[in-house]
Amino acid sequence: MYIKIYNVYIYLYVHVYASMTQTLRERFVRPVELKTEGQRSQQTGTSTKQTKAAAVGSQIRVPHLLTRSDVPVRPADMFSVSPPRNRLLVAALSLLLSRWSCSSLSVPDIPHIATYFGTKTRYEEVNPHLLRDAVSVNKSVLKPPPTERCSPVHLTAIIRHGSRYPTVKNIRRIQKLSELVRTEASRGSDGSDGSEGSDGSWLQDIQNRWENWFTEDMDGQLVMKGREDLRQLALRLSSLFPLLLSEENLRRISLRSSSKHRCVSSVEAFQEGLWRRSDVEYLHQVDDELMRFFERCRGYVEGVEKNRTALQEVEKFKHGDEMEAVRRRMADRLGLPHHLLTVDLVEAAFFLCSYELSIKSVHSPWCFLFDQHDAKVLEYKADLKQYWKRSHGHVISGLSSCPLFHHVFRTLDKAGRPRRSTDAAPEPASILVGHAETLLPLLSLLGLYKDKTPPTASNYHTQHGRSFRTSLIVPYAANLLFVLYDCQHGPRLQLLINESPVRFPGLEEDAPLYRDVRATYRHLLDGCDFHRECEGRAAGRGPNTEL
Repeated sequence: MYIKIYNVYIYLYVHVYASMTQTLRERFVRPVELKTEGQRSQQTGTSTKQTKAAAVGSQIRVPHLLTRSDVPVRPADMFSVSPPRNRLLVAALSLLLSRWSCSSLSVPDIPHIATYFGTKTRYEEVNPHLLRDAVSVNKSVLKPPPTERCSPVHLTAIIRHGSRYPTVKNIRRIQKLSELVRTEASRGSDGSDGSEGSDGSWLQDIQNRWENWFTEDMDGQLVMKGREDLRQLALRLSSLFPLLLSEENLRRISLRSSSKHRCVSSVEAFQEGLWRRSDVEYLHQVDDELMRFFERCRGYVEGVEKNRTALQEVEKFKHGDEMEAVRRRMADRLGLPHHLLTVDLVEAAFFLCSYELSIKSVHSPWCFLFDQHDAKVLEYKADLKQYWKRSHGHVISGLSSCPLFHHVFRTLDKAGRPRRSTDAAPEPASILVGHAETLLPLLSLLGLYKDKTPPTASNYHTQHGRSFRTSLIVPYAANLLFVLYDCQHGPRLQLLINESPVRFPGLEEDAPLYRDVRATYRHLLDGCDFHRECEGRAAGRGPNTEL
């Protein structure tokens, strides 16, 4: 009963509190500046993994309210995540009454370009039903064969961190754009060629009312919405796999995270969702060898990361006709001289729209600068970068994920191995929290989202139907789920991406026999040696000629 009430509370928290506090968005706060990771570790004076994780992930949860007007209040920050139980019950009952009396709930105003933000896309754009019910679960996504009696025995979940603030690089670009518009934009421009047939009021909002609220101390930190992303994902997975993620099993679950603060904060929030409270004993480990493998792969770092020619398709498109047309249209809408507006500042405006949506759930006036065509061009540029830097564009990008690939299959092998009644029960779940840069190479290695024709600077107009769209693959809180079933004819494995079923390449069943999955990837299971691929043969560092 308590679980159901908590789920209803989360729903109330996201939807009802947000609407009740709409006016608070006009007030402002400045988050307390966080200490650097190095300073925090010096203060703790310890080197254990758990202490390191806590030091890296620690953060001040309640901002100091000031009278300044530079940072809008985040409504979610204004309320405790764990209210007393009597308040929880009242809130839950109130919501139940409202849901019984209403056939539907209104969804907040969403920008028309919200599905094109690449890796800065909200998870709700991939699963829009979550806007109405943040913890709703569709159990039909689990697809073991109906002719066999099957039960899940293990879950491995590789999860991207939740919604975050911009990094310093983008914050500085936003600051530069804001100053440029404030000082150089023509007050006579009416914005009449804006994206949605606007009357130009959005331009007045940008010029007269919008204030830059981003500060450099935010630098990629997880926001309150990002914590909710992970709490709610944990609640949904608990509903989808009630036996695996039961309270009795929670202490037997393996939890690992990247050392980056946004990932540690995410794995903390995930545990709060599993335990259904915020005062939990965090049990995760920091493991950068597993979750940030790309930093350790010399072949990748030298062959792609530091290789100026590796991303030549991105540079060509950045200075090509499509991007130039977007840049000129945006300059005209703002009333700016064309030569003052760079492509980087165009992207900064695009990201401004995405950040204000993902952090504050508002329809930013910056969104009206772009029509759908502009958004598709900007998404394509972002996809080119991810394709050629993290995915199929270069063989070494996928091979760099060999440590994570082998970890997943070793875990599945152990969970699916026949055992005597006296043997210990298998680990019910393995939760791994990392980055888009963690997921994309592994998805590439598995052969997923590999289009017949690779995206290049010259074929934008033939790529509208491509499967490689990072907006849909790696939004905030993206997840790759491996579900192992115990079935009558042997163990079966199902793959879900962002909680939707995806078939393994070359296999026709949603949940094929595990031995068939292993046969499909036999060449990787027998090879994919991290040391040899990353430190050995130079051929592994070149472009993917098979494309």
